[in-house]
Amino acid sequence: MAKPVKFLFDTEFAAEAKQQAEPRVTLAEHQALVALARQESHAAGLITGEAQAMASLERQRALALTAIGDRLSVAAEALKGLEGRLEQEAIDIAVAVASKLASTLIAREPLAEIRTLVADCFANLRSVPHLVVRVHDDLLDDARTELGRLATERGFDGRLVILAEPTIAPGDCRIEWSHGGMVLDRAQTTSEITEAVQRYLGVAAPAALEDTP
Repeated sequence: MAKPVKFLFDTEFAAEAKQQAEPRVTLAEHQALVALARQESHAAGLITGEAQAMASLERQRALALTAIGDRLSVAAEALKGLEGRLEQEAIDIAVAVASKLASTLIAREPLAEIRTLVADCFANLRSVPHLVVRVHDDLLDDARTELGRLATERGFDGRLVILAEPTIAPGDCRIEWSHGGMVLDRAQTTSEITEAVQRYLGVAAPAALEDTP
């Protein structure tokens, strides 16, 4: 006859109570939790991806701005050189045009500038006893007529002497009085203007011209 097994009353009931106390999750709840976990993981992945994309865009923008800055610097240097060349060309053109215009005006009215200078002398040298004006040979007769009439109009009381000078260019003159004189020499004036332009360009434009490729 088999030996009866002792019934462990306390032990069996304790195990059953522990099993009943453990939480139980249904299949639907499990699936819902899994879906939620997947959504959270996907959202976290999106946030990480967006952050990486923004960082990449920021790097690309920084590189683009750097490249633009470099190009602007190069363009500024090129523009500086271009400005130097344009300034020199503009000055050269202005001098050439002025010289051509002066030659044309002198050819048309060779006594115009001479008359202006002599009129200034009449206004400022009323007390001199005589005034000598030397002009080119071809202008002698016209100069005597026009300057004589001008002396009368301006009330010059001194003696006006008009002399021919073959070495003086048409349109130029030399004016002399007892204690002074003046010279109108267009060739010398043109040379002085050219030297002044060259000095200006030599000081203001060399840096820009040296940078020009």
